Amino acid sequence: MPTTLPLRPTDSEARALARALIGAARHAALGVIHPDTGAPFVSRIAFGCIDGVPLTLISDLALHARAMGRNPAVSVLIGEPGPKGDPLTHPRLTLQATARHIARASAEHAQKRGLWLEKHPKATLYIDFADFTFVELVPTSAMLNGGFGKAFALTPADLIDPA
Repeated sequence: MPTTLPLRPTDSEARALARALIGAARHAALGVIHPDTGAPFVSRIAFGCIDGVPLTLISDLALHARAMGRNPAVSVLIGEPGPKGDPLTHPRLTLQATARHIARASAEHAQKRGLWLEKHPKATLYIDFADFTFVELVPTSAMLNGGFGKAFALTPADLIDPA
């Protein structure tokens, strides 16, 4: 068995693709550690990127909210298969991140609320419910699969648009 992954050197094209995937995503798959069993647990979440940082709006009633409260280390899968072809040939990005909860009463929450609603207008129905809060998903590392034979390891700096 190989001791290293078959990764390509990270280049500007890989960085641009990763940023595009993050910027276009409106939902993602979130992986956490189940707080009761210690087993992996995955759920679909609302997703967006505000001020260059991935973000989600979650209900405190959700199991994944409780899991992030206990263990803030998470994994997020971004990218959807296109309408044709093998789904495994379409680009996707796996972020490893640290969850950082944003207090509802903070100015930061109010600022993110306005920006979130620009990208997720249907969230108007529930964004002000008392159990909904924002959680930043601060990247610690990432793996980009840009399609068959196009794998890249990325750093948090690779995900930030320098412009």
